[in-house]
Amino acid sequence: MPAFDYIALTDAGRKQRGIIEADSARSARALIRQRSLTPVEVMESKRKGEKNWGRLWLGTVSHGDLALLTRQLATLLRAGIPLENCLDVVARQSESQAVKRVILSVRSQVREGRTLADSLGEFPRIFSDLYRATIAAGERSGYLDRILEKLADYTESQQQFRQKIQLALVYPILLVAMSVLIVTGLMVYVVPQILDVVVNSGQQLPTPTRVLVAVSDLLSGHGHWLMLGLALVVSGAGYCLKKPRVRFAWHKALLNAWFVKRFARGGNAARYTSTLAILSQSGIPLSEAMPIASAVCSNLCFREATREAQQRVVEGSSLNNALAASGFFPPMIIQLIASGEQTGDLAGMLERAAGAQETYLQQRVATLVSLFEPLTLLFMGALVMAIVLAVLLPILNLNQLVGA
Repeated sequence: MPAFDYIALTDAGRKQRGIIEADSARSARALIRQRSLTPVEVMESKRKGEKNWGRLWLGTVSHGDLALLTRQLATLLRAGIPLENCLDVVARQSESQAVKRVILSVRSQVREGRTLADSLGEFPRIFSDLYRATIAAGERSGYLDRILEKLADYTESQQQFRQKIQLALVYPILLVAMSVLIVTGLMVYVVPQILDVVVNSGQQLPTPTRVLVAVSDLLSGHGHWLMLGLALVVSGAGYCLKKPRVRFAWHKALLNAWFVKRFARGGNAARYTSTLAILSQSGIPLSEAMPIASAVCSNLCFREATREAQQRVVEGSSLNNALAASGFFPPMIIQLIASGEQTGDLAGMLERAAGAQETYLQQRVATLVSLFEPLTLLFMGALVMAIVLAVLLPILNLNQLVGA
């Protein structure tokens, strides 16, 4: 039974929005009238969701909503409630209209015979490749409740880490924004008026002052063109990155770039290992789990390396040797996987390796964020000091000339 979004009028003439399930739009209008409402607009939720998926993802369906509904589904399925009823309960309990619309749309497709993973695929910006691939593995293995619990743990941990980073970045971002506004205001409005007196005096300007005058003239006279050029560069880069070859080359550069490669490799390795651990614990053979784990890697070059590792495993190589041959996995993960293969506890060691790598990355990111604030203060302080010195030097020279 499909879901419909509706806009109706109450007896007092106020607009009311909601979601209702019905066999057709006509039945939906009849049900709305039974609620003493006058239907104004009725639209199937699925179509509206497909049309406005970008708005749903950018605004209403947050990472917190996703973590919450995943935990609710896992809990209900673990209690033995059928999937269709679980989706209905989650939709009713949600306070977000967007979540209700999405879940009811998914429920209607599940009732039509589609799998949960395929139904979630209608909203790719809400449910990621990792999310859908993990659920698909759970449906194939028959352990959907266990998979959802693991997925709920993973989603909640990612949400908590994301919140920590966001809270830690609030003050530095505000500081940078205010600093940029203040420096831009100085360069465009204040500095030219102060330097006019010095420039008109005819004295030889110091090098820092000449540089400051050139930058000030550039910003005040061509600032809008600079902003337009920057926007074009960003748009052009985004367009080029949509091409597979360019994107693959860029991802390869990230995996080999100094300093960045530690995070690019570690993040993809943690995601791959975590997915492989979840699938292995669900009883899925390694040959079937590795392609699914490869699909959730965001880096195309890393994804290709894991597919080559899968081919080596099919040919008879051990997992640790196959992954080590790629050169992208940290030694700690390789050693833990080798230990798991020797002891017969590969799934447990994969989970331990993924957890250790995620903890390491979170600590590194937290350290960088904590260093960002003082470094920003030092940089902006040095920039303001340079501007002040460039303004004061010719004024001091002018005073010396007058005194002489």
